[in-house]
Amino acid sequence: MMKVSKSFILMAIAFGLSNVLLQAKLQQTPQGLNDIMKNPMSLEFLQKNLLQSQPRLILNSTTEAILEDQLLSDPVVQNLYQAIELNAEMILNEPLLKREQIGMRLLHVSREMLYRMNMLGLVYRMEQDAFILSRINEEVIAVCRFSDWNPSHFLDVAEMSLAVALALDWTAGALPESTIELAQSALIEKGLIPSWTETDGYFPFHYPNNWNQVCNGGMIAAAITVAERAPELAAKTISRALDGLPHAMAEYGPDGVYPEGSSYWEYASAYSVLTIAMLESAFGHDFGYSEFPGFVESAVFRTLSNAPSDWYYNFADCSDQRSSNGDLILAWFASKTGNKTFLEETRFLSPPDKMGRLERWAGAALVWVAGFEETNTKPLPSAWKGDGANPIVIFRDENNAANQYYFGGKGGRGLVANHGNMDGGSFVFELDGVRWAVDPGRQQYHELEKTGFDLWNMCQGCERWTLLAQNNFGHSTISVNDQLHLVEGFAPIVDFHNGEKPFAKVDLTAAFGSLVEMASRKFTRDSDRSLLIEDMIDFSPETKWVTWQMMTTADVQLTENGATLRQNGERLDLQIISHQNLNFSVISLSPPPLEIDKKIENLKRLEIHIPVWLVDENHLNLKVRLSGGNQAHLKEGIKR
Repeated sequence: MMKVSKSFILMAIAFGLSNVLLQAKLQQTPQGLNDIMKNPMSLEFLQKNLLQSQPRLILNSTTEAILEDQLLSDPVVQNLYQAIELNAEMILNEPLLKREQIGMRLLHVSREMLYRMNMLGLVYRMEQDAFILSRINEEVIAVCRFSDWNPSHFLDVAEMSLAVALALDWTAGALPESTIELAQSALIEKGLIPSWTETDGYFPFHYPNNWNQVCNGGMIAAAITVAERAPELAAKTISRALDGLPHAMAEYGPDGVYPEGSSYWEYASAYSVLTIAMLESAFGHDFGYSEFPGFVESAVFRTLSNAPSDWYYNFADCSDQRSSNGDLILAWFASKTGNKTFLEETRFLSPPDKMGRLERWAGAALVWVAGFEETNTKPLPSAWKGDGANPIVIFRDENNAANQYYFGGKGGRGLVANHGNMDGGSFVFELDGVRWAVDPGRQQYHELEKTGFDLWNMCQGCERWTLLAQNNFGHSTISVNDQLHLVEGFAPIVDFHNGEKPFAKVDLTAAFGSLVEMASRKFTRDSDRSLLIEDMIDFSPETKWVTWQMMTTADVQLTENGATLRQNGERLDLQIISHQNLNFSVISLSPPPLEIDKKIENLKRLEIHIPVWLVDENHLNLKVRLSGGNQAHLKEGIKR
């Protein structure tokens, strides 16, 4: 079993894992993963196998030659490179970076440096422009003279280390010797050494979430860059990373669902693919990193999480809307699989001056776009289930046009890494270009943290669960007795059928504990324009009432035994088809209950409140249908 420091335990608990779950995570070696990812790293291996020439981080003589060739012939590569050039020009007009911390983070500065080195560095590699080189020199000197890179929040160190490493590597010895000396010293003293002293060597490098990938990736980049100057430190740092990465990569299994949501998939997977690319370019292989079960498959999860409206299926602490630019991280998956489904060519061909600020890894990503060779066009499924720590199901139309059908539903529990919500059984639903059932999505962390709010502890009674965006009262699920879901109560997807009328069933029993004997929710796409939701609950002696909930920003008109929603000139009808004695009510959440809650314009909760005494035989079988427009064939009473 690996060494676990007291500080690691305390910090990990502070980031939201209960002690019991944490210990289980640390003691468990993911079954079979040691056989996938090899760790031969030693001082001898490093010195024998590390590429001696520069560049060797993502770019090397082979990948650079491919990129240069594609710049002459491939319109997608040419267009993206023009956008990178425009971004580089904008950077030249910006002041140099300063050590300006926001709350506990320097992360915005580190990310800005990574953005600048991707744009300027890639342009320098292609053009060998002395003026660009001079600006890279100034940028590197500025950040390397910071007092530190904020090791107390180690993500900041990791992203800054990657940025400085790329600057040194992509300029390949062309910077002044004094700058190279300064930067290598900074990578060692502000990056690598704090990774052992400030974190006791293991937090967060064995953590089962995005911190692992980001921090190990940044340290691998730093280690490769200073390998000749500090070979023993470099070797043991890379070895630690190869041991630690499986703890994060196991979270993608078995089907590719990233438990922290789609935008955190982008962050974590960006560092995974950057690291894989660095290992391949510097050592010739990735030590099995890309072969982890569920990792390559996660491209399906990411793509299916993009709804027709250009919103994400934004469960967990996920951002709401995606960029209009093409997905640069998916481009790596396209290059690895040969599947053009993952290469967003149309978006990559947008006018370069309309793309605006690119993602901070765009320079590296251009290498993957240039390396794409189409070998298949395997289509995405119209009904898909992904299991894992936060299982989801998606129903969609195959062409994913803006006015098409889109449904995302989930199981899971609140205690998911750092970013889970009490949202088991929740769903989003789009039709006719409108997101009718919404998820509140991510709330900005710093705005909460600066008030002293305890966002990151995740015990049952912790302050996090007072927030509407985090608790079950802010999600389209069911609640019992107006109580919070149990934070450790896992809701699996226990049945799934992909056919003419696809369905998925979620077992919610554990979310309610003794408040019910059994609870499940079944989602069925029962036509091209409707969704049927069936809730089956066996009451316990503690059950007093059940509340059916749907979050929406649409205008609501209550009708007999139903409701009509209107938004953007479109209409959605809701009908309670199982009970004639139940009706909807509307709870306004704009403004939300707490001053610190996320503000969502026109947000409301559509409810069906069901006291136990209204239901016979201690069992509830509630059916609600959501249907678009006037659908005669979906009227109540039609046999199914």
